[in-house]
Amino acid sequence: MWALLLIPAAIIIFLAVIIIRALMFSPKPQPKTDDAEVSFDSKRAVNALCELVRCKTVSFSDPSLEDDAEFEKLIDKLPSLFPNVFAKCNFERLPNRALLFHWHGKAEGDPAVLMAHYDVVPVNEELWDVPAFEAIIKDGCIWGRGTLDTKVTFCGSLFAADHLIGEGFIPEHDIYFAYSGGEEVNGEGAVRIVEYFEQKGITPAYVLDEGGAVVENVFPGVKAPCGLIGIAEKGMMNVEYSVKSGGGHASAPKPGAPIDRLSEACIKMIKNPFKVKLTAPVAEMFDTLGRYSSFVYKIIFSNIKLFLPVLGLICKKSGGELNALMRTTVAFTQMQGSSAVNVIPPKATLTSNMRLNPADDMKSAMEYIKKTVGDEKVDITCISGMNPSRISRTDCEGYKKVASAVASTWNGCIVSPYLMVQCSDSRHYGKISDRVYRFSAMDLTAEERATIHGNNERIRLVAFDKTVEFYIRLIKNS
Repeated sequence: MWALLLIPAAIIIFLAVIIIRALMFSPKPQPKTDDAEVSFDSKRAVNALCELVRCKTVSFSDPSLEDDAEFEKLIDKLPSLFPNVFAKCNFERLPNRALLFHWHGKAEGDPAVLMAHYDVVPVNEELWDVPAFEAIIKDGCIWGRGTLDTKVTFCGSLFAADHLIGEGFIPEHDIYFAYSGGEEVNGEGAVRIVEYFEQKGITPAYVLDEGGAVVENVFPGVKAPCGLIGIAEKGMMNVEYSVKSGGGHASAPKPGAPIDRLSEACIKMIKNPFKVKLTAPVAEMFDTLGRYSSFVYKIIFSNIKLFLPVLGLICKKSGGELNALMRTTVAFTQMQGSSAVNVIPPKATLTSNMRLNPADDMKSAMEYIKKTVGDEKVDITCISGMNPSRISRTDCEGYKKVASAVASTWNGCIVSPYLMVQCSDSRHYGKISDRVYRFSAMDLTAEERATIHGNNERIRLVAFDKTVEFYIRLIKNS
């Protein structure tokens, strides 16, 4: 009898604890802000970005397809676009189209490194509403490839430095501006710059590259804009699944043909995704943004370890960005079989692109795939890949400076760490720093984010103004 009475009491206590934790799950202090007004020559900044966009610096995995003259044209424009930078900063060209500027501060040591890349992905111009490389200003936007990814931050950081040098400003510590011309094809430019820093014994106070942005409606129950600063990025792995057979005529198919087996392997991976794993960057994000969420979501995020299995089921069903934050993802992207419709292929292949959760690595991911597929006749090989990046600290001055510049530029946004699900050049800096951050200095709508690597890429003029303002604030505080 007493045991039966204790069960409801235990349930009531359990629910009470969960609700109390949710009620106490109030927002943490946000970064300090600087309300000082920032002004600069906006028209000159816009002109500089337009000039850079007009250079067709398209990178390809096959270098023979690239137009080296266009890359040289962009580099040749820099002294006239940013004369103060070239007058004050040391400029070096390193191998693999790497560009490095060194602005000497009042004191040596603890330098900041501001990154971007000036190469862009190819375009399908017939699907654009305007030419992709003419930097046409229309509807309050600059249209063109690279306006978001990432000539905007390339230009914004250099223009901010040029503006401040013109005012006689000298940073407290050295600042390096590090740019690569092959990020889109995993080029070696950033690697060469990191090697340079290693040879010189340079340890950055912090590194800032592309990544998060100021966005809305990206976190459950949070309506305010969120300034997301990536403190790590997922790894990437391309995997090939292949099956061989004796081939044959399609009129008399036998069980276990190559495409049959590959289809079964594909279905097994889809039905049995990688397990949800709560990593430090995502845990920090939930602990920051979850406190601004609606009460129902606060119950979940204030008791995240308890509700993790439920969250995993939600992510599995819905997919998308939240799912990508929580687990290693597998996207099947290519399949090849017979060259004739009536021939069973002697060999068929299936390819997947994977993004590795920081709790996984390439070795553990391959083990899981082979175990899940469970078919010895399916040969599974890793074509290429990289492990997840090092996780950066948030309890240091470097993160605080970046977060403060975000909060000061976009008043009212909630600044939070997050896990970047894409790959960037910044991963190379994990060799020399645990203070590597990923923030693309823009406020972007979902529609605008969709144009990155897509058609009609463009940036609002007012958004670009904020980009320059952000870098001015950041540099003045570095």
